[in-house]
Amino acid sequence: MKRIALDMDDVIANVIPKFLDYYEAEFGYRPTEAEYRGGKVYDLPNAAHLRNHLYDPSFFSDLAVMENSQEVVEWLTQNFDVYLITSTTEFKHSFVPKYEWLSRNFPCISWKKYIFCGEKTFINADYMIDDKGSNLEKFSGKRVLFSASHNVNETRFDRVNNWLEVKTYFEKELAQIHNSELATYNPSNRKKF
Repeated sequence: MKRIALDMDDVIANVIPKFLDYYEAEFGYRPTEAEYRGGKVYDLPNAAHLRNHLYDPSFFSDLAVMENSQEVVEWLTQNFDVYLITSTTEFKHSFVPKYEWLSRNFPCISWKKYIFCGEKTFINADYMIDDKGSNLEKFSGKRVLFSASHNVNETRFDRVNNWLEVKTYFEKELAQIHNSELATYNPSNRKKF
């Protein structure tokens, strides 16, 4: 079974609404996606300090789930060996909230398949789905970029814009796998009884 390394933040967990809430609470205005396109909400003028919320232990506990991700991830687990890979070491208080969030929202993936790390260069899988080009560029398998405001200008990788596109991408991959298995199938290798 082919293995998928699946990122959490900005892929299955939507962090943008939280940063928009922080921005609006501080500045009295909710920026549009066009205003932070090409970056993150905290990249807007005078908003860099909003990134410090990532160090708050409660930040990761109630993130929104990306639309259709739960259904598609469950489908992926039926057809692939799926591991959840998420950066936690910079935000040392994020481990428990991320673990609980994953357990609550993606029970189809065992805790045994959670990988909490700082960088992802060591990941060995057939596919990686991530929102950061820097995580994908050193990955040796098939690299799938999940669209986010900060990666709109990235062109080096296969891109999926939402979870329905993820499913379509992997349906095609399954068809190719199946076809290659049929092409190499040799009935003379079957055991005779």
